[in-house]
Amino acid sequence: MARARLDRIMSEVLVIADERLARYGFANGHPWGTDRQSAFLREFERRGLARRCAVEGTRMATLEELELFHEPDYVAYIRSRSGTGQGYLDGGDTPAFKGVFEIASDVVGATLTAAEAIMTGRARRAFVPIAGLHHAARGGAAGFCALNDCGIAIEWLRHHHGLSRIAYVDIDAHHGDGLYYGFESDPQLIFADIHEDGRFLYPGTGSALERGKGEAVGTKLNLPLPPGADDAAFDLAWREVLQHLENFAPQFIVLQCGADSIAGDPLTHLAFSPAAHERAARELTQLAERLGHGRVLATGGGGYNRQNIAAGWNAAVEGLFG
Repeated sequence: MARARLDRIMSEVLVIADERLARYGFANGHPWGTDRQSAFLREFERRGLARRCAVEGTRMATLEELELFHEPDYVAYIRSRSGTGQGYLDGGDTPAFKGVFEIASDVVGATLTAAEAIMTGRARRAFVPIAGLHHAARGGAAGFCALNDCGIAIEWLRHHHGLSRIAYVDIDAHHGDGLYYGFESDPQLIFADIHEDGRFLYPGTGSALERGKGEAVGTKLNLPLPPGADDAAFDLAWREVLQHLENFAPQFIVLQCGADSIAGDPLTHLAFSPAAHERAARELTQLAERLGHGRVLATGGGGYNRQNIAAGWNAAVEGLFG
C-alpha cells in the first residue's frame, strides 16, 4: 500500500482516464464515438503500461477556468444547448447532446488535472487520451470539439503558475486552428503543427506562410504535408519542429498527438506509423529534460481507426518515458 501511494505521488507518467471521459463522443455512427477510450485502454493493459503508469480520474472544470480561454457568451451558449441536446454547436460538424457542457468540462478537467500534477510534482509527464480538442475557438465550437482543453490549460498555466513560454506541438492530421488563431498574435505561445495540407483536408488552414502576427511573427510554425506523406516526410518536418522549440526554450510542452495522421484513418490521408507518435513524445521528453524541467503533457486528439488509436496513443505513452 505504501508503494502504491508513493507511485501516485511521484509517478513518472500519469494517465487520466475514466468512464466520465469516455462519455465525450457522438451517437448514430459518428466517427468520434464513445468507444475511443476503451480502444486505448485495452492496448494500455496489454502492453503492461497500467503497471508502469499512475492512473487517475477526471474532474469538472469550473466556469472560471473555461473562461480563461473561451468567451463568456460562448460558454453560456454551450450550457443552453446542453440542456436541450438539440441541433449543432457549430455550423454542422459538432452535434449538441444532453449533458455536452458537463461532459466537455470533464475533458477540460482531465487536462487541467494532468497539468496540475506536473506542476506540483506528482508526475513528471502525463497523457490524456480523450482530450486535445484543438478546433474549438475562443468564441465557438468546431470540428467535433466543444471546448478547447489545450487552450484552457495554456491559459491556466500562465494564470496559476506564471509560466511565460509554453510550447504547443500538434501532429494530428488536421491543423490545430483553435490554438493557432487563439494565440496568433501572442509571442509567448510557441506553436508548431505538422498536418495534412489544408487544400485537401478540414479545416483548410495552416499554410506554411502562417507564422504568427505582430510581435508573434516567427513564434508559430505550420508544416503542411501532402496526402500520403509517410514517416520519411514526418522525419524532415520533425527536425524543423525540434529546432523551432530549441530556439525558444519553452517552460512547458503540450503535445496533441492525434492518431488520425496514421495510415488507414477513414477521414484523413497521411501515412505515418505509430513510430512517429512514439518519437514525438520521446524527443519532446528528452528536450524537456535538457531544458531542466521535464514537463510534457500529451493529449490524444483525433483518430477514427480504433486500431490506430490503440497503437498510436500507447506508442506516445511509451515515448513519455524517454
